[in-house]
Parts: sequence; C-alpha cells; structure tokens
Amino acid sequence: MLRALAVDDERPSLEELLYLLGADPRIGSVEGAGDATEALRRINRALESGPHGPEAIDVVFLDINMPGLDGLDLARLLTGFAKPPLVVFVTAHEDFAVQAFDLKAVDYVLKPVRKERLAEAVRRAAERLGSAPRIPVHEPDPDHIPVELGGVTRFVAVDDITHVEAQGDYARLHTDKGSHLVRIPLSTLEDRWRSRGFVRIHRRHLVALRHVGELRLDAGTVSVLVGGEELQVSRRHTRELRDLLMRRP
Repeated sequence: MLRALAVDDERPSLEELLYLLGADPRIGSVEGAGDATEALRRINRALESGPHGPEAIDVVFLDINMPGLDGLDLARLLTGFAKPPLVVFVTAHEDFAVQAFDLKAVDYVLKPVRKERLAEAVRRAAERLGSAPRIPVHEPDPDHIPVELGGVTRFVAVDDITHVEAQGDYARLHTDKGSHLVRIPLSTLEDRWRSRGFVRIHRRHLVALRHVGELRLDAGTVSVLVGGEELQVSRRHTRELRDLLMRRP
C-alpha cells in the first residue's frame, strides 16, 4: 500500500486530489501540504524515519505553479537525497513536462484531474516501487467517505452524516462534530446513498432520515430539524418526505 503526500497551494485542488487518492485502494495513507516548504519539512521527517518508519512517504503528488518554492524546485531538491520519494506532477500547465521527466518524474498529470488518469499514475508509481503484485484490489469502503481535514485524509462514517449541502460542484457533509467539503455533486451522493436513508428535501439539501428530529409546518412552509439546524423543504419534496418519515421505524 503506497504512502502518499499531495502538495497544492489551492485548497479546492488539494481537497480534490486527496479525495481521489484516498479512494484508490492502492493508497494506504495520504496527507496534504499547502505549499512546497511545508512539503519539504514533511519529506525530511519521512527520510529521517527511514523507508519502513511510521513517517515514511513513497510518492509525492506535486503541483508546479506555487508561490515561493515551486514544484520543480522541490523536485530538484529531492534529487539530492539518497532515497527520495517518487514524484508525480499534477499541474494545469503543459509547458514543464520535459523538465519534469528530466527530474525522473514517474508521471505528469494535467488538471482538471480525471479519476482514471490519476489511477494510471498510481499504477506507475506502484510498479516503479515493485509493489504492484501485492496491491489488493477492492471497492472503496461504502460505509465511509474520505475527507481532507488539516492536511490529513480522514474517513467519515456515512451514518454520522446528518445532512448534505450543495455548493456548486462540491458538497458539504454535516455531522454533529463539524462539516467537510468534498468535490462530489449532490446528485451523485443522492444516488449513492438513497438506499442508506438519505432523501432530497430541496435542490440544495439532502438529509439522513435517521437524523430528522422534527417536521414543522408554519404558515404553509414545511421545514425539518436535523443536526440542530432547521432546513426548508421544497413543496415538490414535501409529500415524499412526510411519507418516508411516517414509515420510518
């Protein structure tokens, strides 16, 4: 299982990369860094820990265009180490591919990142490390969803999610302990979690029936109390929601 570090100064891009890597069964652990300087400190700890130590990193997924020390600068520094981690560049710029491969990069992935293309980069890294034959192939855990929190990927239990809020191409997952932003459309989560008791109540909200505490009717407006928040229910979803709540065990 590969131990990965993702580096990008743009928060949404970093969160997306961490999500995609966390969902790949060949990635055992993944952390994030918001700039090359932070990444270099983390890599130094990994090298001090040794290839089998608890801080070890096998592969760095590295953006190029970053303020201060950029991705190419960091990759050049890594060539000076005896046993540096592998590097996969993940960038919106095509112009640096020659320089990247001169620095012995495993792969050069262009943004916007496609899941299939990133999976190919992971495969190449695993093959380079000689770990491909030992990679377990299985479906991502359906009971948890990977989210980025403080530069580290956590796995949030689906049953702990009270409701989901649409934010453009992203969705914000709400739990009793906080919220997490993931780059998954609300419609995708609606299809994925329908069988787990999630239902659409509004174009912006998906709720878990198990966490609905109250259904309120006030002057023709319907709302639900879920996770300590009162959420409006659109007229088109009111009847379905009421029927589902009445049948709820």
